[in-house]
Amino acid sequence: MTSSRPARSVQARVRAVVAFAVLTAAALGTLVSPAQAETPPERVMWVWDQPDPQELVDTAQDRGVSELFLAVPPNVATSGQLPRIQQTISVAHAAGIRVSALGGDAGWVDDPSWAVTNWVTPTLAVAGFDGLHVDVEPYTSPSWNTARDVQVKKFLALLTTIKAKAGPRPVEADVPFWFGTIPSAKKVPLDKAVLSRVDGVSIMAYRKTASGPDGSLALSAATLRTAGALGKYARVGQETRYLGDDPTLAKQTFHGQTTTQMYAQFALIEQALAGTPGYRGIAVHDHVGWSGLAP
Repeated sequence: MTSSRPARSVQARVRAVVAFAVLTAAALGTLVSPAQAETPPERVMWVWDQPDPQELVDTAQDRGVSELFLAVPPNVATSGQLPRIQQTISVAHAAGIRVSALGGDAGWVDDPSWAVTNWVTPTLAVAGFDGLHVDVEPYTSPSWNTARDVQVKKFLALLTTIKAKAGPRPVEADVPFWFGTIPSAKKVPLDKAVLSRVDGVSIMAYRKTASGPDGSLALSAATLRTAGALGKYARVGQETRYLGDDPTLAKQTFHGQTTTQMYAQFALIEQALAGTPGYRGIAVHDHVGWSGLAP
């Protein structure tokens, strides 16, 4: 799904959202400096669908997106998607937007050689990717409930292998906000173990509110501290897809809200975390969901 260009520029929308957030922050007693308000942090976007390259990049520019996580299928050279992917990289780079290759599956944990042979190596052969972004989610495998320690060990070994194969290109991984409560070897929290093996993470702190004990800021805080302490980076992930009508699911996504409402929450996150060591901005899941939100 793609969207037409909004009438207002991203700069105008950012100024409007920041103004709203400053007023809100004032009511909360958390005003920030003008310098913080004038410099919005990075925003990136997952792209799992196959949109037209130019329309995708136009949309990304309108939203102030500086990097795309672009889905790449296994064995991309023979998949039929290579021309579109190459064109997307070219158009994005011409617009000053980075592109990281997006891929992953829980099955990679049990078969890392398949992942390397069929995804990592073919993807790295595509010219122009600025990095790799892996979304493995090992906790979605049935083995997570029956042999979690083994799955954790295999997952970390997979990340080590991918990082070694990637060479100088950065590797970023998706992690849920609760990984800090899961132990790995020698009782090291799993978020720390992941960050020790990759360059950065996107924290799936999916909530449609920034503040409060169950808001995105609170949920992402521990992993953000860990990233900063390790000299790595972390993004705060936000969801826009329809997840279901159950309140537990509905609170995790901006689906059904407007972009204005969502940007107001983004501004609160950006203000609260401005200057925080390791904080790299907001990652939005995903192109389809974001495109479906009303203004």
